[in-house]
Amino acid sequence: MDFRDQVDLDPSQVEDAGGRPSSGGFPGGMVIGGGGIVSLIMLVLVFVLNNVGGGTEPAQRRPPSNLADQCQTGKDADQSERCRVVGVVNSIQDYWKREISEYRLSKTVLYSGSLRTGCGAASSAVGPFYCPGDQRVYLDLSFFDQLQSNFGAKGGPFAQAYVIAHEYGHHVQDLLGELESGSSVPVELQADCYAGVWARNAVTTGFYEKPFTEAEIAEALDAAAAVGDDRIQQRTRGRIDPESFTHGSSEQRVAAFQRGYKNGAPAECAQADLG
Repeated sequence: MDFRDQVDLDPSQVEDAGGRPSSGGFPGGMVIGGGGIVSLIMLVLVFVLNNVGGGTEPAQRRPPSNLADQCQTGKDADQSERCRVVGVVNSIQDYWKREISEYRLSKTVLYSGSLRTGCGAASSAVGPFYCPGDQRVYLDLSFFDQLQSNFGAKGGPFAQAYVIAHEYGHHVQDLLGELESGSSVPVELQADCYAGVWARNAVTTGFYEKPFTEAEIAEALDAAAAVGDDRIQQRTRGRIDPESFTHGSSEQRVAAFQRGYKNGAPAECAQADLG
């Protein structure tokens, strides 16, 4: 996933809020736009794994990074994880603002620990999420490590890009009035489909040297499968209950991304065709 070295990045689309010690609980009154990429089961598992043992060392606040100075070109995006996030966000938003007239830029906020959002207080245990209250995407970069260590995903830069593109899929749904128009699973599958649409068209945004390779797309498909409700329930409960699915099975999530990637058109991502 190589960025064009000389392409200009717009770091104003990403804010690094730094980090503060987490209260260790789930956010009260939290509304995740359509559910984010993680289901309730996943939230519980991340919370438990992050808090097992109850460490005695005091938590340290992480100072925010100066993205404006650090992330200026595509070359920076190839060398820094935070700058890669800037590049991915820039590409995603460049595509959607050309694709739909209703599009408005949405900032991604990088954080760790806890913070307040337009949807209430949030902690890192929530995982990546979109907040319709302030129309921002929230992302703790440690989630990508958890995706591999806790959920068996292979990881990789394009797995990260898929996660971000999924959350921006919720922003698109919010702008188009699709976010609350259906049940949870079709909403989540549509966001996966929108992520695939961006992936098909990403090279047209000018941020990447060439279209994504089959190996890179495989990273996204692997991540989508890893966060399927059936895989998560099997890990946490030892059984699968389709009636309680919130995001769709691994097979459904992979199929939704593939549908968007194959067709490359948002119109192919109707919720009625995905749920």
